[in-house]
Amino acid sequence: MKFKSIAMAAAIATASLGTLLASPAAQAQAQEQFMPLLVYRTGQFAPMGIPWADGKQDYLKLVNAKGGVNGVKITFEECETAYDTGKGVECYERMKNRPNGTASFDTQSTGITFAVSDKAPGDKATIVTTGYGLSQSADGRVFEWNFPLLGNYWTAADSMIQDILKKEKGSLKGKKIALVYHDSPFGKEPMPLLEKRAAKEGFELLKLPVTAPGVEQKSTWLQIRQQRPDYVLLWSAGVMTPTSIREAQATAYPRDKIYGIWWAGSETDVQDIGAGAKGYNTVTIQNTAEFDKVHDEIKTMLYDKGQGTARDVKGTRSIAYTRGVMIAMLQVESIRTAQEKFGKGKTMTPEQVRWGLENLNLTQERLNELGFGKILRPIQTSCENHMGTDWSRIAQWDGAKFNVVSDWYQADKSMVDPLVKEYGERYAKEKNIQIRDCK
Repeated sequence: MKFKSIAMAAAIATASLGTLLASPAAQAQAQEQFMPLLVYRTGQFAPMGIPWADGKQDYLKLVNAKGGVNGVKITFEECETAYDTGKGVECYERMKNRPNGTASFDTQSTGITFAVSDKAPGDKATIVTTGYGLSQSADGRVFEWNFPLLGNYWTAADSMIQDILKKEKGSLKGKKIALVYHDSPFGKEPMPLLEKRAAKEGFELLKLPVTAPGVEQKSTWLQIRQQRPDYVLLWSAGVMTPTSIREAQATAYPRDKIYGIWWAGSETDVQDIGAGAKGYNTVTIQNTAEFDKVHDEIKTMLYDKGQGTARDVKGTRSIAYTRGVMIAMLQVESIRTAQEKFGKGKTMTPEQVRWGLENLNLTQERLNELGFGKILRPIQTSCENHMGTDWSRIAQWDGAKFNVVSDWYQADKSMVDPLVKEYGERYAKEKNIQIRDCK
């Protein structure tokens, strides 16, 4: 009996010691939040994808350098998609159920977004598509797990048309506007809005598809030379963008009559063309052509210490990089918002992060604190509105750099809101989704 008592005491002591030794590790695990990073550093869109990915990773490093989100460190892993939908779905499947709380997916692709949106509700996976994806997913009643924060392709197209209307003194009657688009779900997204605008304003909309990856466009620009549209809207990204601008130059189409979507508006798209691209316009999501305090902090806390993701600090001074930083910030602030409700210093579940995204309220004061006061305007989401308020500006290439040349634009709600409702409810019917009552 004495031997058994000693053995039992030893076992209890060993178990207790094991618990004590395991406790710090368990606590460390509880102090981490996993962020999946779908990227395309290779493939047709790599020129834009590389700085975008660098910006996202650098912001997460900055957050960790400051102590994390109320002490919770962000862990992350890149998964290369090459903008291929199949590869993107594989990345999603592999990363959606990480034990330390998969936060949210920025898929970086409209095609991948289409593919995983059907899966997200069942998987309880949150999809953040800042400025891209399904435009109708702004309707939170239908798309509980999708968040097209800050704007979508309909708001972008509407801002472009508003700027053109200013140049044309308020009338587009009898004008021709060509949409030169990447022949993919991404390129086709603005069509419903542009068709509606064309009917209202009285202009003719020409739709000119470009086969991926977009390096062969001679026949497209031959049509433009023949049709002579008054303006060209360029829905492109990656290698397609500089190819389009060079073809415009070759056919003497005025670059100041071209408007690129925000993914076709970064320094990598035009810097090699230089003066040949002078006058080229791009719509920016919010004011992402601006630099702010967050860039200075990234330099001081990362690059001055040799911890930056880009090759050097020069890589942080581009529009695409800033967008990556901005997107990561929104994802981090959704975690912080969730912690306010569910427990500061804790790892948030995907469901809790979803609540955080649906209850974002970034005031101007908070944006200033985060170092984004010049880049973003206040953001607030709700059950019904998963986009928040959209804002954009027009930037123009002067041959050496982009300059903001417009005031702030906000999409015409009478144009966009009915489309969001119509296409959202149509999607709900097709997918047999119960529309939420947000009241």
